[in-house]
Amino acid sequence: MKVPFVDLKLQHRRIKDEIMHLVEEVIDNTQFVGGQKVSLFEETFSRYCGTRYAVGVNSGTDALRFALLASGLKPGDEVITTPNTFIATTEAISQAGGKIIFVDINESNASIDIELLENEIKNRINNGHPVKAIVPVHLYGFVSDMDAILNIARKYNLIVIEDACQAHGAQYIGNNDSLKNKKAGSMGLAGCFSFYPGKNLGSCGEGGAVTTNDDNLAKTIKMIRDHGQSQKYYHDMEGYNGRLHAIQAGILTIKLKYLDEWNDKRRHHAEFYDRHFANIPEVNVVKDPPWSKGVYHLYIIKVKNRDRLQKWLNEKEIGTGLHYPVPLHLQKAYQHLGYKEGDFPISENHAKQILSLPMFPELTEEQIFYVVTMIKDFIKDNKLS
Repeated sequence: MKVPFVDLKLQHRRIKDEIMHLVEEVIDNTQFVGGQKVSLFEETFSRYCGTRYAVGVNSGTDALRFALLASGLKPGDEVITTPNTFIATTEAISQAGGKIIFVDINESNASIDIELLENEIKNRINNGHPVKAIVPVHLYGFVSDMDAILNIARKYNLIVIEDACQAHGAQYIGNNDSLKNKKAGSMGLAGCFSFYPGKNLGSCGEGGAVTTNDDNLAKTIKMIRDHGQSQKYYHDMEGYNGRLHAIQAGILTIKLKYLDEWNDKRRHHAEFYDRHFANIPEVNVVKDPPWSKGVYHLYIIKVKNRDRLQKWLNEKEIGTGLHYPVPLHLQKAYQHLGYKEGDFPISENHAKQILSLPMFPELTEEQIFYVVTMIKDFIKDNKLS
């Protein structure tokens, strides 16, 4: 049996007629960039996320960069995040003028460690460092511990920008009544989303959005994405060419109707995986924390001899991924920050053991069972010892 890591053809086959009608409509009215389709998506997505505004941009990286710029980040301001994320998180910080500060993750949920986070902030502020913001990453589709993060932010007067690029539709179910059942991207000053094709809500190209309840932030991001224009040819600032295209916005509006259904299917697949891995001690599943109703953008296991298992599964025609094999503090791009191996041991150990298994809404139980069976066969041969 062949099991792809992700299969976008199945998803688009179902909605192809709707998409083709949309494309024809945009071609006929020739409003290719911005316009009515983008406004409609922004209104629909903001309602879905439970925020007053959603501002469509060209990518998730743009969303993060523009949100930081609009929040008032100054050159040299320190922004705290985790090394266990995709580089777009930190590219946005440095490209907005900020200084990247890493904090290690919690081993149980692979999200930023709350105790280490507060200790790092307290020590840096006490030593006169200009700490400005926290960027929690809702990795794999799981929501970070936002009660704790927002409490720390209030205590030290910091901004919180949520990296929700893998968490479309995920919900926070913590103890704070004011946050209970809030969607990812609706709790900080801003939430940032990517609509890269493989995301839970993906376009047929690049796309992103910033969600917020802040009037000035939304207004500023709208200018930043459009060369700093307050109106055509009147530039209040230097900006970027970071606009969302009409065809992508229209496709996202179509897909948004199906997102909850697709997320439910992902949760079902994760439960099916979980049941079959429950009695296999060699396989450690990275699970949704108790405060999160996650959307399983990725299904992650941790195993010894990960590379050998990945090779074995590839030979059995099972697609896998590594998200992510090298923590950011050890990437060549960040050698100048002065971090070294051993600085963030949980992230480093996590990166050596993680393996992403097939996960997409159209996945079948038969395919999942085959994946699990092949992993069990690998274990029987003592290849994980």
